[in-house]
Amino acid sequence: MLKQLQYILKTMRPRQWLKNVFIFAALVFDLQLLVVKSLLDTFAAFLLFCLTSSLVYIINDLADVKADRRHPEKKQRPLASGELSQTTAIITAVVIALISFFCAFLLNVYFGLIALAYFILMLAYSLWLKRVPLIDVMIIAIGFVLRVAAGVVIIQPELFSPWLILATTFLALFIGLGKRRAEIELLEAEAGAHRHVLNGYSLELLDQLLTIVLSATLMTYCLYTISSPIATDSQAMMLTIPFVIYGLFRYLYLIKMKHIGGAPEEIFLKDRPMQAAVLLWGLTVILVLYLF
Repeated sequence: MLKQLQYILKTMRPRQWLKNVFIFAALVFDLQLLVVKSLLDTFAAFLLFCLTSSLVYIINDLADVKADRRHPEKKQRPLASGELSQTTAIITAVVIALISFFCAFLLNVYFGLIALAYFILMLAYSLWLKRVPLIDVMIIAIGFVLRVAAGVVIIQPELFSPWLILATTFLALFIGLGKRRAEIELLEAEAGAHRHVLNGYSLELLDQLLTIVLSATLMTYCLYTISSPIATDSQAMMLTIPFVIYGLFRYLYLIKMKHIGGAPEEIFLKDRPMQAAVLLWGLTVILVLYLF
């Protein structure tokens, strides 16, 4: 029984929950980090989004179990390896769905609608849209925007800037395109057999798209630092720009020079320079917003 619980947890991919920190964006950038109710409500939303995203991962693994068995890395997943039965995974998915959506609507009706929209969108992605070139990475980006929107409806901010939503969109596109590039390099000639959508990409195309999206990410973030409601009295948020530049350049370096990026969360959990850039950026943001 304990082993089965471990396999269920592994299939839920807790490392992927790192993506849900985008829910805290509105809380931090609207200067409500020290407001207890807003903090607790946002943390509850974060936990519920983790459950919802795990529900998507379980369904995705159920849909891709045959393809995953041919993948050099994904074949180790519990469902693909046979360590977790499909029946157990389906029961787990139903239980998580009932709990997460009930609690989401109980917390906030608009948050519940966003969580439901995210689930439907990701379900469509898992079953169909992930096979459509360009649309697949755009859906990934929309998923991140919905995370930010979820944090917005929870606290109803007054100072949150739409430039941050645009920056988040382009950042998500950058990460998604980098993931596709890493997968093509890893799988080479067999890329299309493991993930059908990779037939619609080439390294040259992805490199061009990465350049465009990298530029857009930097531009929109810089515009946020100088034109957001918080920046009207001070330009101190511009101090965070160097960390963003380095973080993006580091990610691109790891993709092209170290040939990693197929699992973006692993970069943020293991790469020390990237961790340092994110930590210094976060500390600078807190200092600028709450102490200056």
